[in-house]
Amino acid sequence: MNEVPVQVTDVSLAYRLARNRAGTFKEFAIQMLRRQVTIEKLWAVQHASFEVKRGEVFALIGPNGAGKTTLMKVVARVLPPTDGRVVVRGMLAPMISLGAGFNPELTGYENIVLYGTLLGRDPRDMRESAGRIAEWAGLTEFMDVPVRSYSSGMLARLGFAIASDIDPDVLVVDEVLAVGDEAFQRKSFDRMMAMMNSGTAVLLVTHQLDKVIEMADRVLWLDKGRVRMIGEPEEVVELYRESVG
Repeated sequence: MNEVPVQVTDVSLAYRLARNRAGTFKEFAIQMLRRQVTIEKLWAVQHASFEVKRGEVFALIGPNGAGKTTLMKVVARVLPPTDGRVVVRGMLAPMISLGAGFNPELTGYENIVLYGTLLGRDPRDMRESAGRIAEWAGLTEFMDVPVRSYSSGMLARLGFAIASDIDPDVLVVDEVLAVGDEAFQRKSFDRMMAMMNSGTAVLLVTHQLDKVIEMADRVLWLDKGRVRMIGEPEEVVELYRESVG
């Protein structure tokens, strides 16, 4: 198996923003025809390059608005890059905005099957795994309840349980460690450690810098969409703390 399951090469992503926008679609269309609307590009990520090896935890840190989640969405194939190239080898499990892919009108059990299918698993396997997933998430008694009644912590637990149950080659984790109670965070940490030991490449975004030092093998510091530094966790975190402190 290739030792580099994630390769990001000179990736940039720009959001298109319309200035002088009208109040209705009709007015907007007229302004577009008259070329009265100015389209600007907001560069959320610029010229980012890195790779993640099998069994490695690669953490991204930086202030809010630095482009961390955008970059992870590019890696997870949620957003196509404006420039550059992303290569992901093997099965990828994205845990970005946990619960965002759920149907609020469906039950927990139905969402296990749905979300697992979206991640590429066989629906029959998901139905067979539903009990185990619900038990790990601590939500067995809520499986017949529509997830619109779930708290954000319950949605995070269910989303993490589904995504991490598939034993992926690449795991993308965005702020999951900050969601849920202490017991859930410890279970999530232990499961990710087991994945790492089995060779899963982990991309981790979190503001919990102590966790970064504890878990990560390498750290990327992102600032205003640009890579400031890639290196050893303690060194990068120390310099980052000095810059914001």
